Amino acid sequence: MTQCNHGLMQAFKLVKKVQENEKTTTMWLDGNLENATPGQYVMAWLPDVGEKPFSLHSATPLALTICAVGPVSRAITALNSGDTLWIRGPLGKGFSLTGKKHLLVGGGYGAAPLSYLADEALKRGDQVVTCLGAASAKDLMLIDELTRLGATVHVTTDDGSFGTQGLVTAVVLEQIETDKPDCLYACGPTGMLMALWDICQAHKIPVQLSFEALTRCGLGLCGACELDETLCARLGLPSGWLVCHDGPVARLNLQN
Repeated sequence: MTQCNHGLMQAFKLVKKVQENEKTTTMWLDGNLENATPGQYVMAWLPDVGEKPFSLHSATPLALTICAVGPVSRAITALNSGDTLWIRGPLGKGFSLTGKKHLLVGGGYGAAPLSYLADEALKRGDQVVTCLGAASAKDLMLIDELTRLGATVHVTTDDGSFGTQGLVTAVVLEQIETDKPDCLYACGPTGMLMALWDICQAHKIPVQLSFEALTRCGLGLCGACELDETLCARLGLPSGWLVCHDGPVARLNLQN
C-alpha cells in the first residue's frame, strides 16, 4: 500500500516490528500516510477483532507505536511480517511547530507521537529538548531513537531505576528555567498535562497538549471522547470539546 486518505479504510502490510519495551512495539507498514502531521492519529482495524486509535510514530513510511494492553492492541502487535492491518486516517488535529526552540514532554506511553514531532522540528534546523517520564525503566521507550535524531533527552522514573528519580514535571521546570523554550508540546496522563499547563501559565510559554480519551468513532459523532467540562473551563476550551475531532492536540494560548 502506498497511500491512505482521510475517511477511507485501506489495507497495509506489516514490514517489520521493533520492540520498544516489554509491552510496546512499533509497527512499520508498507505505505505512506499523505497529508499527516505529528500528533494526529489513525484508527487501526483487524477483522473479527476490533478497531482502536493509535497516534502516528511516522507518516513516511507509516508506523504506529502500540502498547499491548487490550485485546485489539495485543492482536495487532502479534501480527507478523506480511500480515494485513486496516487503517483509517489521518484523523484529528495534531501539533503545530511554533518558534525555533521546542520542549517535548512524554509521560509513559505518551511518548509515542514525540519522535515524529522531533524529526519534523530537527529537519527545519530547530532545537529540540525532550523530557521523558515513566514509572520505571521497563516503561521507557524511544530514548535511543530521539537521541539518534539529534534531540537532547532527559529521563525521569518514579522509582529511580533509570535517569533522575521523580516526576518529569520537575525536570521540565528546571529546563524552562535554564533555557526557556518557544513552545512546549506534551502527551501523557491528564494529571501531568494539567501540571504542565500550570507551569507554562506561570512562565508565559505557549503550550500544546495531546489528550488521551476513549475514542470510538474518530469522527466526532458518538461523543465518547468529550473532555471533562471542568478541564475545558480551566484550559479555556469550549464545552463539549471532543478529543477525536477537536483534538487530540489542544493548541493553547496564554490566559490572563
